[in-house]
Amino acid sequence: MPQTPPEPIGTAAGDRSTIFRVLANPLRRRMLAYLQQHREANSTSLAKALGESTGTTSYHLRKLAELRFVEEIPERSAGRERWWRALPIQLEAPDPSTMDPAEFAALADRAREQATHDIDLYYRVLTQYEGPEGSAHIFRGGFWMTKEELAGFLREYNELQWKYGHADPREAPEGARMMALRMFVVPEPPEDPPAQ
Repeated sequence: MPQTPPEPIGTAAGDRSTIFRVLANPLRRRMLAYLQQHREANSTSLAKALGESTGTTSYHLRKLAELRFVEEIPERSAGRERWWRALPIQLEAPDPSTMDPAEFAALADRAREQATHDIDLYYRVLTQYEGPEGSAHIFRGGFWMTKEELAGFLREYNELQWKYGHADPREAPEGARMMALRMFVVPEPPEDPPAQ
């Protein structure tokens, strides 16, 4: 059943520069990835999995919770042992002309951190490709489009993710795995005219 995308997280959970700074932190990104993959964890299991101290993971979990990237699982938490799950996140970078310098710098830091992770994912696809029925794929394409046509394509691409995907792992069917979906769209550089 198609799902409704969550509101962009920045509309209800802090200013954009704070959100981008939080996401630029490599450990916080790894913690979020672990929670998305394993559905839930406490500071001890996160510390063990990521090679950190429980004090460090507890601190970062609280910071992630403040901005609603994660939430506590009350039915699993008891005493000082608190369990956490990742919340669905829909975060879109705003128009650069609307950003102040601190926001833009935080977004640039996040982009650099994410690019390193995405390059690693790209190489994993190359080594894990199992044919057209497998889970690892690279799609490449190129089409002539106007800005309006591109905007329509991107809207439909986003809708497809919500039609076939499950943001909440508790609602995903048996055997579902977290899939890393990446797409970038940029105009090809103009070709040099042929020599006369």
